[in-house]
Amino acid sequence: MHDVLDPDSERGRVYRCLVGRPRALVTDLAHGAGLDEDTVLAVLRDLAEEGVAVAFDTAGSADDRDHAWEALPPGRVVETVLQLDALRQATARRAGAELERLYRFARQDTGSYGALEVVENPAEVLAASRRLQLAARHQVRVIDIPPYSGSHAHYADQEVLQRRRMAAGVLYRAIYQGCAFEDPVAGPNMARMVEAGEQARTLDEPPLKLAIGDDDLAIVTLPADDRPGVVSLLVRPSSLLHALTAVFETLWRLAVPATVAGVDLRIDDRDRRILTLMASGATDDAIARRLGLGRRTVVRRVSTLLAHLGATTRFQAGVQAARKGWL
Repeated sequence: MHDVLDPDSERGRVYRCLVGRPRALVTDLAHGAGLDEDTVLAVLRDLAEEGVAVAFDTAGSADDRDHAWEALPPGRVVETVLQLDALRQATARRAGAELERLYRFARQDTGSYGALEVVENPAEVLAASRRLQLAARHQVRVIDIPPYSGSHAHYADQEVLQRRRMAAGVLYRAIYQGCAFEDPVAGPNMARMVEAGEQARTLDEPPLKLAIGDDDLAIVTLPADDRPGVVSLLVRPSSLLHALTAVFETLWRLAVPATVAGVDLRIDDRDRRILTLMASGATDDAIARRLGLGRRTVVRRVSTLLAHLGATTRFQAGVQAARKGWL
């Protein structure tokens, strides 16, 4: 629902028009938002389902196109967004508490937990990862962080397996650390997987290395305390697995979409100034006036920068640009 308050998103543009146009028709909103009527109608239906907009049948027609539309008061929308944020934070805290218990348990010599199996042999960990992917029917969720210790042969085998599973209809979603694409071995593999259809996002500092196959199995990899290397934990269906799934989904919402095209992009001073103004909330018209550029030039450059940065909003573009050290 956050994008309802974003004036650069389609939903934000339609809602902003609704706020200023009581009992508006689809044609009026399309003109005001600068969108086609089909897009506006689809957005209105979504907003109605979320309780942000209401339709009134003033013409005795069952067609939504003939209805008058009214916006929910912005104060209530903001309150709802804040409540959703609070819910996400509470979910993250619960997941963090569960991870803290897992962390402490993994570092004890005694105790048992039926859903948990500790695996220390690297070959067994790779075999478990392969079984997780082969058994997945719907999706594989991954958080991948350094160190990237796999060999070229390992990544080649993983690429073959992942392509085969994606071809079978299994969705792969991955969260990478921001520097992941710079790794000489893992980086090219990640880039090819994104090109092949993997949904990938980046986050500055993901907290753990994790793989989840459907809701059946998770593999958590943690640094070993008493020796070099790592220890992996196989987690089967349990409240712990549910918590790990919640951790992934929370981080997924916080992460920024990654694109291969933007990995090696370099920008000039003009684009840097455009990004800086975008991040400050300036509109295309304001940027054009400030930099003495034509509006079409600004629109083209903004569109290109958003695409290269893998961003869907100006705010995300600012975050990505800052992460890359461009601002």
